[in-house]
Amino acid sequence: MEALIIEDELIAAQNLQRLITNVAPDIEIVGTLQSVEETVEYFSRPEKIDVVFMDIHLADGLAFHIFDSVNIDCPIIFTTAYDQYALDAFKVNSIDYLLKPINKEDLIRAIDKLRRNMDNKAGTVGMEQIRSLMEMMQSNKYKSYFLIQVRDKLVPLQVSDIAYIYLDDKLTRAVTFNGQSQILDKPLDAIFSQLDPTLFFRANRQYIISHKAVKDISIWPLSKLHITLSLPTPDKIIVSRARTAEFKDWYTN
Repeated sequence: MEALIIEDELIAAQNLQRLITNVAPDIEIVGTLQSVEETVEYFSRPEKIDVVFMDIHLADGLAFHIFDSVNIDCPIIFTTAYDQYALDAFKVNSIDYLLKPINKEDLIRAIDKLRRNMDNKAGTVGMEQIRSLMEMMQSNKYKSYFLIQVRDKLVPLQVSDIAYIYLDDKLTRAVTFNGQSQILDKPLDAIFSQLDPTLFFRANRQYIISHKAVKDISIWPLSKLHITLSLPTPDKIIVSRARTAEFKDWYTN
């Protein structure tokens, strides 16, 4: 059996491939793709794939947009960090899913279900199901969790626990309200696109701040704003004059 992994987080893709090899050695991983664009290009050519493991959030948008351009006529197992409300929709639509961080037991369950469906000539995702899921996901499109590598494990980091995210040299770090610092494996721009803009603000090129973390705001010369958070930051957080009105609207609304 040949499988394709569609996942934009390298660590998560490697972890999934390792688990698949461990629990189902007969499944060959023929490749890993990271974006909607790459996947559309891949399936624009005739390809024989038995199953696709597909993350919902990809580097350039929701994975469901893949189906606007190409048909994938093999079973799909979605991987997701969504909450129970979203997972209920998967069950209703009879599409299988794996909740991140993926564990061995859930993967075995999903592969067993896949094998049964293949024996019964079932399991292919229909466009009506995809459209239904797209409508639901568009109303809840922002991340609730990030996956953080801690030694040999993947640990979920809840977005609501993040006070600020900043660039530390070439690393992207998320700092939680309890003062813990975690490294994220994406650039600041990509991270911000996955956050609810009513809850987080891109203060400048170096910092993303949480609304809950703002302690006070000082007016500096040239109408700049100095933002003080409820916990220490490595640098002063300055909002430029050109963006003060945008910040005020964000904070008050």
